[in-house]
Amino acid sequence: MNKRLLLVDDDTLMRRSLTFGLERAGYKIGSAANAEDALEIANQQHPDLVILDINMPGMDGLQALVHFKKQANIPVIFLTARRRDLDEIMGLELGADDYITKPVNLDVLLARIKAVFRRVELKSPASTSENPLVVGDLFLDPVGHQVKSAGQPVELTPREFELLHLLMRNPGRVISNEELIVTIWGPEFSGQPQAVYVHIRWLRKKIEVDPNNPKRILTVHGLGYKLDPGGK
Repeated sequence: MNKRLLLVDDDTLMRRSLTFGLERAGYKIGSAANAEDALEIANQQHPDLVILDINMPGMDGLQALVHFKKQANIPVIFLTARRRDLDEIMGLELGADDYITKPVNLDVLLARIKAVFRRVELKSPASTSENPLVVGDLFLDPVGHQVKSAGQPVELTPREFELLHLLMRNPGRVISNEELIVTIWGPEFSGQPQAVYVHIRWLRKKIEVDPNNPKRILTVHGLGYKLDPGGK
């Protein structure tokens, strides 16, 4: 069955162009010019993924994201035209699954969509029988999507969770930047280590006592990162 996407952008020409390209790629497309209409359409059509502009009249994309996640935890890819919006996305960490800047390159968008669907499938209960992991005082439940540090719940974004999950499955082993990229982001992002650096920094802020002097996620210079089983 073809995946159904919901495209939300107040730019009519942008919607028409992307709708044409995405339909040619085999997706079923619903569209809306504002977030309020998009939420109603989502209730009716149950999209598999939402492509959501941030800057719209009325309810903006950041507010709409919260509703989409509460509805059915629908994956969301943000569209943004401004760099400062990216900073806001990263700072709020509301749970967007990815983002892409305007003007949108269709090939890049298609690659991001495939990567998000791949990650969603890997996280679904039907595709995993993994038991919870415990490394030191870190606890991770891959099915319940829960993380605890020293017994305290830790809220992680989807990619932070995947990154920690991979590290906890391989305690003490050095995992290269390239392996992290290919495993979590997909082979189409090979050679783009910046995403790893940023997400490691965010993850350290949430699970390290002193993020500037990490004891859990260690950098192995010139190679990659490893999770120290004894780090606290």
